[in-house]
Amino acid sequence: MHAHTRTRFALLLIIFITATLSTFAQTSSSVPAPRDVLGFTPGDSRKLASWKQTIDYFRRLDAASDRVMFSELGRSTMDNPFVVAYISSPENLRVLDKYKDINRKLADPRLLGKTQSQRDATARALIKQGKTIVLVTCGIHSTEVGSYLSSMLIAHRLAASNDTDTRKILENTIILLVPSLNPDGVDIVKSWYDKTIDTPYEGTSPPMLYHKYVGHDNNRDWYAFTQQETRITVDKLHNVWHPQIVHDIHQQGERGARLFLPPYTKPVEPNVPKEIIEGYTELGTSMFNDLRKQGFKGITINSSFDAWTPARAYSHYHGGVRILSETASARLASPVNLKFEDLRDDDGAGFNPREPSPNFPDVWQGGEWTLRDITNYMTTAAFSLLNHAATNREAWLTRFYKTGSDAVRERKEGELWGFKISVADNTPRLLNILERAGIEYGFAAIGRSVQVNDENYFDTKTTYPSETILVPMQQPYGVFAKAILENQNYPTLLDEKNQPIPPYDVTAHTLSLLMNNSVKAIQAPFKPNFLKKSKINRAVSDCVQSGRKEVALYQSHIPSMDEGWTRHVLEPCQEYESIFDKDIRANNFNQKQPPSFLKKDDLKYRTIIIPDQSPRAILEGHARGSMPDEYTGGLGAEGVKSLREFVESGGTLITFNRASRFAISEFNLPVRDVTENLKRTEFYCPGSILRTELDTAHPLAANMPRDSIAWFENSPAFEVAPDAANVRIIARYPNNKGALLSGYLLGEQTLRGRAALIEVRIGKGRIILFGFRPQYRGQSLATYPLLFNALK
Repeated sequence: MHAHTRTRFALLLIIFITATLSTFAQTSSSVPAPRDVLGFTPGDSRKLASWKQTIDYFRRLDAASDRVMFSELGRSTMDNPFVVAYISSPENLRVLDKYKDINRKLADPRLLGKTQSQRDATARALIKQGKTIVLVTCGIHSTEVGSYLSSMLIAHRLAASNDTDTRKILENTIILLVPSLNPDGVDIVKSWYDKTIDTPYEGTSPPMLYHKYVGHDNNRDWYAFTQQETRITVDKLHNVWHPQIVHDIHQQGERGARLFLPPYTKPVEPNVPKEIIEGYTELGTSMFNDLRKQGFKGITINSSFDAWTPARAYSHYHGGVRILSETASARLASPVNLKFEDLRDDDGAGFNPREPSPNFPDVWQGGEWTLRDITNYMTTAAFSLLNHAATNREAWLTRFYKTGSDAVRERKEGELWGFKISVADNTPRLLNILERAGIEYGFAAIGRSVQVNDENYFDTKTTYPSETILVPMQQPYGVFAKAILENQNYPTLLDEKNQPIPPYDVTAHTLSLLMNNSVKAIQAPFKPNFLKKSKINRAVSDCVQSGRKEVALYQSHIPSMDEGWTRHVLEPCQEYESIFDKDIRANNFNQKQPPSFLKKDDLKYRTIIIPDQSPRAILEGHARGSMPDEYTGGLGAEGVKSLREFVESGGTLITFNRASRFAISEFNLPVRDVTENLKRTEFYCPGSILRTELDTAHPLAANMPRDSIAWFENSPAFEVAPDAANVRIIARYPNNKGALLSGYLLGEQTLRGRAALIEVRIGKGRIILFGFRPQYRGQSLATYPLLFNALK
């Protein structure tokens, strides 16, 4: 070796050693631990961080480490910062746009060339360069406090550790870490926990929703995009980065398994690509085996949670696997002690937590379960996932590209080529959803003939009307469009007692039905004319103005997600006030005279709405001693008496779904719920879209089509007494054709000809009984007019 070569080599070695020592010094000492900012380590019992403390910690990480870039993406519903931390090696972070562009091209193979061979060659070159993109989402359900706390532990280890595994992860992956998908809920829960600590109510859930509008349902919004946090995540993370893996960190009940990991139990929604199923099965099983080797007990796979709906899994229809992890809960941040004999499985979970089985091999023996146990399971699972993503980088990118290639392939004769949507009043809302999800659509070209296969045109050339939307399947995310435009046929799955196994959530997600859009399948080649979106000359509005101001909405201290959804639907359209148990018990309606002398003008409110909630929760509320006194008790006999006087004096009482059972019982109405006390083997309809027929002569159904829908979930169906002169049926289930449109229905004969919506006159007022939720999760635009007409 020449002298100058040796000198150059020595200089390079000195530079390398200096840089390494510098990095080591940085990561070992200058990077703050969470304790340095919070004053405690996340996972310490009885300690929760505020949202301000959480983002302060991530800002400190950003300032101290060149492995972390912290960014505010937008503002939450209650105007808190919605944030993300980009974590990778310094070299990767310096060229993030490069890796973003690689992923964009792999997501849509049409960008890689005209022929398949060109695309494959370009993809191979990009895959060699690319990184596995992993989106880690925490804290969507704010009472599951271990999740957002674990985000700080995960970030600190990635920023501060120099072990081989961490460096491999940083080199081969780009991590998008969202500390909380619900920033508002962090403070709602912390405030309640701090208020009740060292009291008998320590560890109870707050007596209000932990998301302003939707509570737990914020994780049912990944296909309708009604909430601000969902839209930010989809617009600025999913659609920009196209992650191969989404790790969604949750908690479950305290008495079952210590941890759930995929694969998911049956059924899997039929539009989930096979590559996605293979991906989450491989990764979840790998994590399961890894944690077992490390000595973690009580882990289950292939149980409890299904993969049926896009409402919880946007990524499954956009090229990425969703790895849901569900760790057993404590009492918020307070420990619990669990006896072995008290461990139990949920209905249909598929395992017994007291007995070993193939999908639950290592039984947890019970004992104390703490927040530290929760964060240990969560962080270990997260790093197992990240290790797999790093070790199998090229395999993950190849699978991702293969998913996209299958999506954009040319369709064959006899396959589904796409959908046609007839333009109606609610079509702009549906198209907004398609656009947000990256779906391409166009308009029928005037005068262009195509073959179409439906009840009107069989192998016949026809010309679509100019106001017809065409959605081709040959596009990267065509399976998302198919999932929300076609009707679902949920399979019959029976347990050992021959009862239907309950779905994890619901069985239908056909947005086109919920929004009253006519959709037909196209099974022949066509080419839409991609014109400007402004071609649809329709106003985008979910409102039907009632004109009435004196509206009150009942809010129980047992939080009701349906109450939150009702506020979400009403606020843009309708003035209202929230009223609570104490208001109704006190008869606080400005009633100046006895009911027999009251006039409508003497009422503070003209209409009171009671959203979907069980009769027991409405009537009894929280039991005394279970919560602070101001949050206990429901309406009680006093509240029922006040409501009766309100109706008799000319008020309108509106009840949704299960709340209608409360009205039937407490007002002794001449109506019977025909589903009451039926066994699951006799009648079962767990979240489905059913067909109804409206009496369009009634003011509630004014300007509506005769054929409509109802969202049926734990719902009543009404039989009216023959001699009831004061009852009018506004909507009923059909007598001579099937009621099921989408989802699952056992015992259809129970519903034939039964009422779904009725009006009962009492004194000078009326009670309107909805046997369904007319504003279901902000999606059922088809039945919004019934609600707003009832407010007139």
